[in-house]
Amino acid sequence: MRWENLSAPPDEGHPDGSAPATPPLPLALPGAIARTFDTPGFAGMTFYEVQAKSIINKVPGASRVPFEWTINPYRGCGHACKYCYARNTHTYLDLDAGADFDRKVIVKVNAGELVRRELAAPRWRGAHIAMGTNVDCYQRAEGRYRLMPPIIEALRDFANPFSILTKGTLILRDLPLLRQAAEVTRVGVSYSVGFVDEALWRAVEPGTPSPRRRLDAVRALTDAGFEVGVLMAPILPGLSDSDDSIDATVAAVAAAGAASVTPMALHLRPGAREWYAHWLAREFPHLVPRYRELYRAGAYAPQAYQRELTARVRIAARRHGLHRGERGDNRRLPTPEAPPAAEQLSLL
Repeated sequence: MRWENLSAPPDEGHPDGSAPATPPLPLALPGAIARTFDTPGFAGMTFYEVQAKSIINKVPGASRVPFEWTINPYRGCGHACKYCYARNTHTYLDLDAGADFDRKVIVKVNAGELVRRELAAPRWRGAHIAMGTNVDCYQRAEGRYRLMPPIIEALRDFANPFSILTKGTLILRDLPLLRQAAEVTRVGVSYSVGFVDEALWRAVEPGTPSPRRRLDAVRALTDAGFEVGVLMAPILPGLSDSDDSIDATVAAVAAAGAASVTPMALHLRPGAREWYAHWLAREFPHLVPRYRELYRAGAYAPQAYQRELTARVRIAARRHGLHRGERGDNRRLPTPEAPPAAEQLSLL
């Protein structure tokens, strides 16, 4: 069981505004504390509070990303992005990759103390740690649980380099801590903004701050002295891959003061594939044949399509004076994983 490193926390009463939740617990978390909150932002959501046994995770060797270690204080995500590649991880908990991923969030309530303990271990050698690479550590739940401040404080106190990739504007709450950490170690901050069309945002990323609010946060972080990269992801075939959409997005990213922009075409892994396909058939049925063609061989769009997108984004970046900087790994966005060998999957 991939969640055997989790256990339930002691019940220390309910946080303000909370009420005991009644849905059955996931089979993999038989002793978790389930909570619901009487606030509109958490309507229909359940939070499973657990005591994790470890928190700094080794990235599998097969992954081609420029970091080896991650911290994920949450599982599941209230952002509810239709395409989220992490959806299938919820099936390890006997939950589904669709609505459960959006509405049933696991919270590692002891994340801060665990980070401090693991950084102090003699075997730890101060490697770079990436956050926000699975689900967003600044999703809405972070406003209530406040797991990130003690994590950043621990990383600051041990002068351990780290990076954060997010769609959340709540990161601005922790700006003083990020600045303190940047005085003693390398701190990278990146934002995910795939497009600036607000109608599309409401349809496909309903739980996230709007693209404009995210770009306002890019500006605030830039003004605070950080070189913020923007991951232009995902670019959605037929929805945000037109020249006009790409140009508008890159122009907005440049105007926000971002240091770089890195495009990434939509990829549809199992779990995300089925959920996105269901949404696409309901909202944009005329695009279904195109997606069947693009993703007939597996989770990734054809290399030719990806190269074309990259070229068009680079042209737009040059047009708007935005050039990718050459910095250390802590300043770079996570590099997309290389497409695996072709896997035959169905779309609808």
